[in-house]
Amino acid sequence: MTSRLRDALPPVRGTYAENAPLRDLVWFRAGGNAEVLFRPADMDDLATFLAGKHADTRVSVIGVGSNLLVRDGGIPGVVVRLPGTFGKMSVEGTRVRVGAAALDAAVARQAAEAGIGGLEFLRGIPGTVGGALRMNAGCYGREIQDIFVEATAIDGEGNKHLLSPADMNFVYRKAGVPDDFVFVEAVFEGEQGDPAEIKARMNALVEQRESTQPVKSKTGGSTFKNPPGQKSWQLIDEAGCRGLMRGQAQVSEKHCNFLINAGDATAADIEGLGEEVRARVKAKSGIELEWEIKRVGVP
Repeated sequence: MTSRLRDALPPVRGTYAENAPLRDLVWFRAGGNAEVLFRPADMDDLATFLAGKHADTRVSVIGVGSNLLVRDGGIPGVVVRLPGTFGKMSVEGTRVRVGAAALDAAVARQAAEAGIGGLEFLRGIPGTVGGALRMNAGCYGREIQDIFVEATAIDGEGNKHLLSPADMNFVYRKAGVPDDFVFVEAVFEGEQGDPAEIKARMNALVEQRESTQPVKSKTGGSTFKNPPGQKSWQLIDEAGCRGLMRGQAQVSEKHCNFLINAGDATAADIEGLGEEVRARVKAKSGIELEWEIKRVGVP
């Protein structure tokens, strides 16, 4: 199947890799392989691939996998991973233009160096700009929609779209754009400030994050969305799930809205533990937690 899929794909200037391991590309360090992994050379190469593939070819996009669980059976079809060439950044007044593969933390640092405030919260988001756009990522009271100016995306047929804030249809932890859009660039805006003061605020956020979250563990970040008026970690703690284990997957002792791979956990261990947490919280409080981590692939 993989060879037939590979033979049917259009010629590109980037690279195709068959049966490519993904576990080392995602933060959980668990999960299966991509049937085909595609790294485009540039935006035009990505558009060429999307325009030239068969209509029934399944396409998925991953970044650094900081909020992603790849199931053990892997991901069928083509997985697109933007290489470093999609991570360029430039400063334009109080705006920062960034490629979708740029790390959120790197964007925060670039803005601080340029004396642009308001983007410090990005330092606490462990992912890429593309993923942050897709999920309206946020922390410490701010989210992507607060700094968003515009974004460029390529749709499933290879067409380019320039998206305004209204086009993004931002809601809590989600952008309401078509699933086949692949983000390639964004423009964020802050306000002019003193670089030293901005860096001090950013460093304070980093210290707070490191003191309260298991950032040095194999994790997927915040596991469940906060229900209206509630904190997921508190509901999980009250349901007696702090430290709960399934195989080598564990609910973090440090912050119980984080699941961690405490050894060599399978994706099934991690997802199963998450479902057990959801069931215990529902039984205790009547509240049904919603996954924030994106789970992809086949068991």
